[in-house]
Amino acid sequence: MNRRHFTKTAGFCALSLTGLTSACKNGQSTKLEEALLNTEVGRTYKLSLAQWSLNRAIKDGSMDPFSFAAKAKSLGFEGLEYVNGLYEKHLETAKSPLAGVKSMTHKLLKESKAAGMENVLIMIDGEGDLGIHDQSKRLEGVENHKKWIDAAHALGCQSIRLNLFGDGRREEQVAASSDSMRRLGEYAKDMSINVLVENHGGLSSDPHWVLEIMKNVNMNNVGTLPDFGNFCIEREGGERWDAPCINEYKDIYEAVKLMMPYAKAVSAKSYAFDEAGKETTIDYYKMIQIVKDSGYKGFIGVEFEGETDADAGILATKALILKSLA
Repeated sequence: MNRRHFTKTAGFCALSLTGLTSACKNGQSTKLEEALLNTEVGRTYKLSLAQWSLNRAIKDGSMDPFSFAAKAKSLGFEGLEYVNGLYEKHLETAKSPLAGVKSMTHKLLKESKAAGMENVLIMIDGEGDLGIHDQSKRLEGVENHKKWIDAAHALGCQSIRLNLFGDGRREEQVAASSDSMRRLGEYAKDMSINVLVENHGGLSSDPHWVLEIMKNVNMNNVGTLPDFGNFCIEREGGERWDAPCINEYKDIYEAVKLMMPYAKAVSAKSYAFDEAGKETTIDYYKMIQIVKDSGYKGFIGVEFEGETDADAGILATKALILKSLA
């Protein structure tokens, strides 16, 4: 994975993030939204907002993470995708990790209901590596994830998203990750919660590796969350983040296409836009067509990760998705 207010109308305009200007005229894009909602495509797909899009404002204290539902509502979204790490300050003050998650869940449910928003998923980070050779540490990580499955169930979410970082040979990481996913899938199935892996660095950014795990586990509630970005398999110095990528999957469109048959959520990553409102590194028309061709139905999550104004980037991403769908 890895931020100010525009009107709802601006969300459907072609935005230039370099000048933060809008090409929208007389509410034209609002009409596009209304027209799309009355089509089969509009009934098939809904848009959710990934909380990571607002991570800078939350981290610097200018935004309360518990105001996320109201914020997403103001930007015209229907669904919420939470990030557990953005509630770290709240969790640190709790008597125990479980107590912190419970109190957090209670408050988030209250806020989402007040805003009339649908809770879609929780993205889980920092709860232990699920593909490592050390079984005791790996199973500890599996246990750590279970409280978040409980939280997703309490919130009425469809899914949790986890990471599959590991060590050792490729086949060893396949075996360990498959076992972890199977255990969590078993725990989550009676709650009707999906356990999803995102292409999020390391071997998880190789779709063929992910597909091996999906085939090994072979459970209806274990699947993928294809992200339009995040295809770096290896970084300099073996770093997980914040280092130059030295091995990236060669074809991001092929990668998303391969993962879509197992997809139960989709993350529309974006970084920057040109004057015409197109993403500068990702062909959104091609990506959205891949999503449509796969037969996927449900939420498409907006995850803006650029360095410019967050609200503008979020709305530009949303506008481009709607144009691509139309």
